[in-house]
Amino acid sequence: MRFLVDECTGTRVAGWLREQGYEVFSVYEEARGITDNTVIKKAFNENWILITNDKDFGEKVYREQTPHRGIILLRLQDERSANKIDVLQRLLSVYRERIPDRFVVVTETQVRFRTKS
Repeated sequence: MRFLVDECTGTRVAGWLREQGYEVFSVYEEARGITDNTVIKKAFNENWILITNDKDFGEKVYREQTPHRGIILLRLQDERSANKIDVLQRLLSVYRERIPDRFVVVTETQVRFRTKS
């Protein structure tokens, strides 16, 4: 599985994913400041699953019909890196196979899956 970690999600999340053996592209580390349009196009064209905290990607997918390979939207009360990692660890341990090609909204207590629009 390949993950593109959005700039707002942070480098600790990207580092943790690498430690778990995933291939990771970190916007913060490798392409800081690129636009959301560039992020989602890169993720689609290069077959990355996008991990983000940015609600704007929901609009891009559902209103603008932008294609994607999978998006994990973290909607967390606690935005600290440790909590993001904990939530992702639980998500990946239970739902790993369901993530590709879906828009997944994750909170501390809930996971919602939507298919491509």
